[in-house]
Amino acid sequence: MSTLTAEKDLKAQQIENGKGSSPHPNEHDVLERAKIIEVSNADYALALSTGPQLSPTSPKSLQLFAILLVSFMGSLSNGFDGSVMSAVNGMHQYLRYFNLDGENAGGGVGTPSALIFGIYSIGTIVGVTVAGPVADRFGRRAGMFLGSLIIIVGAIVVTVAKNIPYLLGGRFVLGFGVAISTTAAPAYVVEMSPPQWRGRLTGLYNTFYYSGSILCTGITIATGRLESTTSWRAPLAIQIAPAGILVLFAFILPESPRWLISVGRKEEARRILARYHGDGDESAPLVLLEWKEYEETVKLDASDKRWWDYSELVNTRNAKYRTFMMLLMGFFGQWSGNGLGYFLTILFSNAGVQTQERRLVLNFANTIISAGGALIGTSLTDKVGRRTMWFWGTLACSGMLAVVTGCTAKWGADGANPKGSNAAIAFIFLFGFVYSLTYTPLQALYPAECLNYNTRAKGMAVYAFAVSCASFVNTYAGPIALGNIQWRYYIVYVGWDLFECVVIWFCAIETKGRTLEELNEIFEDPHPVRASIAKQKIALIEKAGTTQIQAMPADV
Repeated sequence: MSTLTAEKDLKAQQIENGKGSSPHPNEHDVLERAKIIEVSNADYALALSTGPQLSPTSPKSLQLFAILLVSFMGSLSNGFDGSVMSAVNGMHQYLRYFNLDGENAGGGVGTPSALIFGIYSIGTIVGVTVAGPVADRFGRRAGMFLGSLIIIVGAIVVTVAKNIPYLLGGRFVLGFGVAISTTAAPAYVVEMSPPQWRGRLTGLYNTFYYSGSILCTGITIATGRLESTTSWRAPLAIQIAPAGILVLFAFILPESPRWLISVGRKEEARRILARYHGDGDESAPLVLLEWKEYEETVKLDASDKRWWDYSELVNTRNAKYRTFMMLLMGFFGQWSGNGLGYFLTILFSNAGVQTQERRLVLNFANTIISAGGALIGTSLTDKVGRRTMWFWGTLACSGMLAVVTGCTAKWGADGANPKGSNAAIAFIFLFGFVYSLTYTPLQALYPAECLNYNTRAKGMAVYAFAVSCASFVNTYAGPIALGNIQWRYYIVYVGWDLFECVVIWFCAIETKGRTLEELNEIFEDPHPVRASIAKQKIALIEKAGTTQIQAMPADV
C-alpha cells in the first residue's frame, strides 16, 4: 500500500507501507486522530479534500447551473413527444380527424397507430448516423443547435398536419432531430459537470423529460374539452418552445473542455475547467487532477476525428465492455415497462376508466408522480450508487407490473369492482414512480460515464440507435399487442424485468466516486464488477500544512 501526499500543486510522493503491517510507533497517535473513510479512488478523494471546496451557491456554480439548464432543453424536447402522443392518442377529436377511431383502425391501438408512433423511432435510427460525427467534428454546442433546429421543423409539420402522411413525415423529422440533440446534450452535461456533482446534474438533465411531460399532459386536460383540432394541435405545437431556447442560446454556452483539448484549444479548455470545477482557481487540486487525466486520455488523433470510424467502440476488451454497458442501459431502459407509457390512456381504459376526461386527468397525475420519483432518484445517484439503484429499481418494477396485471385481469374489464380497478390504477402510478426513480437519472448518466472521451459522442449516437430500436419494438408492437391480448401484454415485461435483474447483478459496474478518466482502471481490470464495488480505507492526516492520505489495512 502507499501514502499519497498532496500540496497545493498536487505533487504526489510514494511512501511504502507494507500491506497489513502496523504503522510506525510514532505514527499511532497521528492515525488515531485521523479521519478514516472508505473511498473508491484515493487520488480523487485527496483532490476533493484539499483546496477550495465548490459551493452550490457561489456565483460561478450558479452560472454553471444556468448553462446546464439551457442544455437540459434537449431532454425537455424529448419529454414532450412521449407524453403528448400518449395524451392525444386518447382524444376522440384526434382519432376522428385521422380516422383512427373506426373498428378497423383500432381506436388508438392497432397497426395505423403503431405506424404513427413507430415512425418517430425510425427517424431517430436514421438520425444517429450523423449525430456522433456532428458532435465530434463541430462540438457539443453545434450538435445541440442542429438537433433542436430540426426538431422545430418537425414540430411545425405535425402541428399543421392535414392527413396521416403529413403526420408520419413530421414525426420522422422529429425523431431525426431528437437523435442529434440527445447525443450532444447529455455528453455536454456529463463533461461540464464537476465529478462530485456529476450524478445529480446529469440525472437532473434526464429528469427534465418530465418538465415537458407535465406541461403537455396538463395542457391536454384543458384542450381536450375543445371539439376543434386545436385540442390536439396546441399540445403538439408546444414542442417548439424548448427546442427554440436551445437554438437561441446554444452558441452562447462555453464549449466542453474535453472537446476543446481534442481540437488543440488547451488554454481555453483550462480556463473553462478552472472556472466551473475549481471556482476560478487553475491550481485547485481537483482541476490539476482532471487536467492531468485529460492530457493523458484525450487523444488528438483518435477515431473521433474520423467521422466514419467507430472501431474504438470495440477494438479492445476495455472498449467492448464499455460498449456492452452502454447497450445494456439502452435496451433495458426501454424494455423495463416504460413502453406502456405511450398507451397510458389505453391502460387506464383496460383498468375500467371509461371517460376521456378522467383518463387525461389520470395521465397528468401519473406524470406528476413519475416526476417526483425522478427527482428523488436524481438526489440519490451520488449517494446510493448507479448499480444499486439499477438492480433494486428494476426488481421493484417487475413487482409493480405483476400487481397491475393481476388487478386488471380480475377487475378491470367489466367495471364490477371499482376498488379493484382503483388498485390497478394505483399500481400503474407506483410503477411510474419506481421506474422514474431508477431509470430517469441513469439513462443519460450511465452510458455517458461508461464511454471514454474519444468515443463518447459516437457511443452516445450508438446508444440513441439502441434506444430507438428498442423503442420501435415498444411503439410498434405495443398498440398491436394491446389490441389483441390487452392486459396479458404486461406479463411480458414482468418476466423480462426479472431477467434484467440477473444480468445487472452479474455484469453492471459501479461508476460512482471516480472522475470519468479514472473509470479506465475499472474497465482494464480482469474483473470489472468486482473492481468497481471494491472499497479502500484511507486515513486523512494533517501534517505541516499539507493533507496526506494513508491507505489502511482492510481490517482497520
